[in-house]
Amino acid sequence: MKLATTAQMRQLDRRTMDELGIPGEALMERAGEGVVRAVRRLTELSGGCHPAIHLAAGKGNNGGDAFAAARLLKELGYSVTVWLAGATVDVKGDALTHLNRMKAAGIELRELPSVKDWDRVCTGRPCGEIVVDGLLGTGTDGPAQGAAAAAIRCVNAWSHDALVVSIDIPSGLNADTGQAEGEAVRADVTVTMGLPKRGFVEPSALEYVGSLEVVDIGIPQEFVDHLLMEGEKELIALADLRPLMPRRARLSHKGTFGHVLLIGGSRGYSGSIALSARAALRSGAGLVTVLVPASIAPIVAGFMPEVMVTGVAETAQGTLGYELWNTWQERLDEFDAVLLGPGLTRHDQSLQLVRSIIRDCPRPLVLDADAISILEGQAHWMGKARNPLAITPHPGELARLMSTTVEKIQADRCGAVRAAVKATGATVVLKGAGTVIGQADQPLQVNINGNPGMATGGTGDVLAGMLTGLLGQGFDAFDAACTSVYLHGRAGDRAALRKSQAGLIAGDLIEEIPSAFRELEGR
Repeated sequence: MKLATTAQMRQLDRRTMDELGIPGEALMERAGEGVVRAVRRLTELSGGCHPAIHLAAGKGNNGGDAFAAARLLKELGYSVTVWLAGATVDVKGDALTHLNRMKAAGIELRELPSVKDWDRVCTGRPCGEIVVDGLLGTGTDGPAQGAAAAAIRCVNAWSHDALVVSIDIPSGLNADTGQAEGEAVRADVTVTMGLPKRGFVEPSALEYVGSLEVVDIGIPQEFVDHLLMEGEKELIALADLRPLMPRRARLSHKGTFGHVLLIGGSRGYSGSIALSARAALRSGAGLVTVLVPASIAPIVAGFMPEVMVTGVAETAQGTLGYELWNTWQERLDEFDAVLLGPGLTRHDQSLQLVRSIIRDCPRPLVLDADAISILEGQAHWMGKARNPLAITPHPGELARLMSTTVEKIQADRCGAVRAAVKATGATVVLKGAGTVIGQADQPLQVNINGNPGMATGGTGDVLAGMLTGLLGQGFDAFDAACTSVYLHGRAGDRAALRKSQAGLIAGDLIEEIPSAFRELEGR
């Protein structure tokens, strides 16, 4: 999805109102509806029903969105309180229209026009499970001041006990640069209107934006295409992925959805390949075959009765022996995609195996984990691939591959992906907060859903399995990368809401993959 500046969003809003005759208060209503959908999703996933919702509102249009959301939440049976950083006499225009509607609905409004007012309420945290931040929008220049700054501090204090949803942009964040110029809200979810803002994909914004929901408020796509050219970076969004998911035919069988081959594992490292296999199945692959060292085949098979596990010759250290390729190379026509790497280790024979598979594999290939690390300083080997190649490194693996440091990779993640694409010819997925996807002749794609709970062993193996499962179903490598990365983050967010970030493990994420897919398709 294209990224917009603050000025461009103003132009799009104005054109929508002027040429389509949609009044500003109607756009504000749609924005409120989008906030309500996000709040309902959070409450349902976290086990709530109709919890107390506190909305911190400013005097401008961002506050107007909060007033609309408050009224709609009240209509659904939620307990709602609105805290205004100012006085009602200062609210004007469309925001005033929605403030009056909110008052008519009988919603409690607390006016807090001064810093002292906010400091006072902040010491006694309200009993609410979700706090909605509608204090400042994209029209604010410079750092937050006065009551608005105090309100931001208060929202951040309340966030110790509640989830925070920001409307359009976390208050205090610069929408164009992604910089916090003073006090800024740290949101769990940002519900942005129309289009994602350019600053959201900057590394500096990740601590504030949280996961992102983009709300369609009725801006026609032709208006967007006329104003915005294709940029160097875009955001992966749910709306862009939906068309990629075809309806399954009634006469389908397991062969219809691809047969994928996963190669990896070693003595002591059976879990990685097992997680990848489960994730490939959960991503819709019809059949999954796994090749592992013979000594761990019973362990891997015990994880998943649905997967076909084959034990093959191994080295004295319990790693895969190179000779397996002599047998399996001739069978690759049976498969639709191949994954190599999880749990592989960096044995000498593993290096021979990785090089041979890159050179000889006639099917789309995914390299993950040790299959990347073992090519330290040998990125050029990936250019020998005969078919689409995707790699899924974390910063350390990419640093080894490109003979650089993690610090340099993290200092310019987008630049690092561009360099890796050029060096390897592959579709490159640089994992981490703000995952970046690159492919030649495509704008970089950035994903900002997911959460810190996913920083746990095995989640990268899950992503590799998802990507391979989609490739096996016929997805283009770039589309498969974007779709798997987004759904991986979405599943992680769902798992964290159900289990907590601290308690999340990779297996929890796999169990949420079907529900994440359900958000893309109706079946």
